[in-house]
Amino acid sequence: MLIGTTLAACTGKSNSDNPFFQEYTNEYGAPPFEQIKNEHYLPAFEEGMKQHQAEIDSIVNNPEAPTFANTIEAMEYSGELLNKVSTVFFNLQSAETNDEINKIAQEVTPKLTGHSDNIYLNDKLFQRVKTIYEAKATLGLNPEQERVLDKIYKRFVRGGADLNDEQKAELREINKELSSLELTFGQNILAETNAYKKFVTNKDELKGIPENVLAAAAEAAKKAGKEGQWLFTVSKTSFIPVLQYGENRELRKELLLAYANRCDNNNEYDNKEIINKIMKLRVKKANLLGFESPAAFILDNTMAKTPEAVYSFLDKVWQPALAKAKEERAELQKLMDAEGKGEKLEPWDWWFYTEKLRKAKFDLDEEQLRPYFKLENVRKGIFDLTTKLWGLQYEKLEGMPVYNPEVEVFKVTNADGSYVGLLYTDYFPRPGKTVGAWMSNYKEQFIKDGVNHRPIIVNVGSFTRPIGDKPSLLTMDEVETLFHEFGHALHGLLANSTYPSLSGTNVSRDFVELPSQVMENWCWEPEVMKTYALHYETGEVMPKELMDKIQLAGTFNQGFVNTELLSAAILDMDYHSMKEVKDIDVTAFEKASLDKIGMIPEIIVRYRSPIFKHIFEGGYSAGYYSYTWAAVLDADAFQAFKETGDIYNPTVAKAFRENILEKGDSDEPMKLYHTFRGADPNPDALLKKRGLK
Repeated sequence: MLIGTTLAACTGKSNSDNPFFQEYTNEYGAPPFEQIKNEHYLPAFEEGMKQHQAEIDSIVNNPEAPTFANTIEAMEYSGELLNKVSTVFFNLQSAETNDEINKIAQEVTPKLTGHSDNIYLNDKLFQRVKTIYEAKATLGLNPEQERVLDKIYKRFVRGGADLNDEQKAELREINKELSSLELTFGQNILAETNAYKKFVTNKDELKGIPENVLAAAAEAAKKAGKEGQWLFTVSKTSFIPVLQYGENRELRKELLLAYANRCDNNNEYDNKEIINKIMKLRVKKANLLGFESPAAFILDNTMAKTPEAVYSFLDKVWQPALAKAKEERAELQKLMDAEGKGEKLEPWDWWFYTEKLRKAKFDLDEEQLRPYFKLENVRKGIFDLTTKLWGLQYEKLEGMPVYNPEVEVFKVTNADGSYVGLLYTDYFPRPGKTVGAWMSNYKEQFIKDGVNHRPIIVNVGSFTRPIGDKPSLLTMDEVETLFHEFGHALHGLLANSTYPSLSGTNVSRDFVELPSQVMENWCWEPEVMKTYALHYETGEVMPKELMDKIQLAGTFNQGFVNTELLSAAILDMDYHSMKEVKDIDVTAFEKASLDKIGMIPEIIVRYRSPIFKHIFEGGYSAGYYSYTWAAVLDADAFQAFKETGDIYNPTVAKAFRENILEKGDSDEPMKLYHTFRGADPNPDALLKKRGLK
């Protein structure tokens, strides 16, 4: 399809100034970011929806009997222009937004929702799909074709295709309102995050905080026009070191509560009423589609299948995690008591006394490690790891179009020189970027007319910035996050599916975290650390003594880590297990959820409801458990390497690539895992790994 020609025929005028209406001239098909302006988005969205609808109408009105090729494949490869503009816009809306982009998002999101409903509530189209689905046993389809047919059929049914006209109209309104509410929820978090600024004028208030952290805070204050002061924000790279090392208890308290209480301040960015509206609409939608709760509806399309299965799974990990957290609490309180201040452990004390305890138990101070975790070295270590495992090669490309000067671009190839895809990396926080880390794509892999269209993947993070002559020196958590997100990138880069909807990370939520989390297993292996843990000034490898301490401290503070994480997963499930459309008091609901499971007050749930972006905007509703679910898979998968005595074992690596990384959603997730591992995953591997058994 020649997009420019099609557009000219539709509009009768030239649109040569809009880059979305042209073929990208870059040899890799990369977006020309330097040419894209905000005014280009709406016309491209409008024309993209128009063209896509025309393609759908052509399928619906095809006088020939429905076939896999003229209906299912035609749908899979439709919407080229719409996909082209959507991938750029929504990636930048997360990583490089501004007020104008946010306004465009508010305008276009309900239209896109309506456009999707026009497809999946189209009865004539559904009847064509249904005819093929009911005859699939006679069509001689290959496994991938069967999978995409099942996926599209289920998408129609779950999208309301079996509803009557009145119900369909009701569903359209629900979807439209939900899309706007979810978008506003995320925009409120970004606005509230950017709004908080804590300026400190007296350095005596900053005792204990490492000099590199103070230098970053001083630089931030200078940029904000407050030279000679120190600026702290609710970005984790800014406030977490204060929680770990700051002797000023009141400052620790202020920063932690500012972070945890975002969008819960009864101001214009408060998200509590938005949550109330979202949940009423989600319950209404689930009931309309024949499910008793949103969780039942969502989980019907996952590995877990039912809310009962998720609750049962979470409880098995929650009980030992909570017990471990209580042991840790007692140890930390003992440390506080020894100081003779008569203070009781509070959430803003946990990080601070944990660092003291880490030092006492293992003679390990995380600040000792930072000089060995230069970001570029860690990334190269990951590159080297994937070269050893799968033969991947990386070439940094200069002069490529990027959306921010900090973005870097790498060409990825196989050992034989064949092209794999492009990888963009964008690692540092800034006001226009959502807090956190993620992987996404600007182009998905698929095969059409015998051509394997290779992907364009991006890894985004919010890591410690370079300051002056000092490079970005990562914390242990940031090192793990870099490995984690690179696992997602590999899932996208190595994808090898025929159909776009089966490609890469287009898998169920409780399977998508396997490729990312398995990468974390290599992170602290001494063999791997020797390739990246190099002192940023001397280039010397981290001493064995320090590496040994990291190994010894491997299960340290895991009660806290798992309690914080699992409580959020249970809170998510409690919201989405609601069966009735009713008003809820969000604050009371959250408290009741945490009280029910015996959450100790010294730990704050990882995401309080008003900032729980994963479940109220990010697609992880009734799915936050998947991080722990996939952790069972990743611990067991890494054992496949460990059992051979070689963490780079080429046979196991090949099997993991061919059966997991390349397959995407081309078969049932557990079937893919079985093919790789030869057995069900063993949950004990996770409990042992985390020191909970």
